[in-house]
Amino acid sequence: MRIAEVTDKRSARAFLNVPKILYKEDDTWVCPFDKEIASVFDPKKNVYFEHGEASRWVLYDDKNYLIGRIAAFIDHNTAGNYDQPTGGTGFFECIDNQEAANLLFDTAKEWLKDRKMEAMDGPINFGETDKYWGLLVEGFTHPSYEIAYNPPFYQALFETYGFKTYFKQEGFHLNVKRDFPPRFVKIAEWIAQKPEYEFKHLQWKTSDQFVQDFVTVFNEAWASFKENFKPLEVSYTKKTMKKAKAIIDEEFLWIAYHKGKPIAIYLMYPDVNMILKHLNGKLTLPALIKFLYLKKKKTMTRARGVLMGVIPAFQGLGVEAGIIINLVNVFKTKPHYTEIEFSWVGDFNPKMRKIFMSVGSESAKHYITYRYLFDRNAEFKRYPIPVDEKGKKEN
Repeated sequence: MRIAEVTDKRSARAFLNVPKILYKEDDTWVCPFDKEIASVFDPKKNVYFEHGEASRWVLYDDKNYLIGRIAAFIDHNTAGNYDQPTGGTGFFECIDNQEAANLLFDTAKEWLKDRKMEAMDGPINFGETDKYWGLLVEGFTHPSYEIAYNPPFYQALFETYGFKTYFKQEGFHLNVKRDFPPRFVKIAEWIAQKPEYEFKHLQWKTSDQFVQDFVTVFNEAWASFKENFKPLEVSYTKKTMKKAKAIIDEEFLWIAYHKGKPIAIYLMYPDVNMILKHLNGKLTLPALIKFLYLKKKKTMTRARGVLMGVIPAFQGLGVEAGIIINLVNVFKTKPHYTEIEFSWVGDFNPKMRKIFMSVGSESAKHYITYRYLFDRNAEFKRYPIPVDEKGKKEN
């Protein structure tokens, strides 16, 4: 076997081609846009290079066939937040061969060690945590846009190497055609009718203020998750929304207000993977025409719930239910939608899990984010799970 660092256009293409080769017979896998994956490693397009660095490699067998790939990266803003300085590894793909996997993992580890890291998390993204984060270990059905998908045997490759569970994640599916639990509807209607509460969805003509309010809530709601928390910036959020404008539905982004103050947010978008399934990662002119045609034909019948957040002072008051009941009304005007996938919720956020279960969602997919300590004798600490008032871990 031979491993090679990505250093030019040819090796960059090889990096993109690895999953196309390995998943050739997997009808479930959806090929992401080549440009989207390439942009993760482009300092001109990925703002994480302003405070980080990354490298990637491809693996060949003895006959010079591509059999794997991996990336390693460091976000210097967060690397020092742990007992051991921690980098990341991701975009891992490999044949079912432990020796090959070990060579890939070793390469990422050595690159990180050379940069004074003492641990690595994986598989994760060199960017936002809601994209390509975690290893799928249960629920190998359709992958939603930017959500991890991989063969079942990857779990053994990671765990045999020595990776240990840092935290677990769940993806929930909600059938929007089914009636919601009566208790949930009662709470939702009660909160929605209170005059001091107001629920607004995105309108592009007033998007600047919407983004400002969205960022305000996000940064307050997620500040308690200190290790993984990365404050949003207004400029970055505006840029991201502008980039995704072609697929964003105004009625899928909501903010709740209390007496004019933004207190809760919800972000969802159509599951573009239902169209990408037919494009093989390319956005040529014919592919673009096909994309627009399939979008117009309402091919996307599933939405992906990306995040929901409520500032601490208003948690547990039913605000989340008020947002979801507004979504229910939206779906009445878009009858081609049948399902929402909420992805993902970490086991360190049991309150959000309870919310999704309360609306009748089903736990459909399970993921693991692993950590590997370079000092094999060092004490391993799992990401903390909150405890309730009685001192028991919340379920």
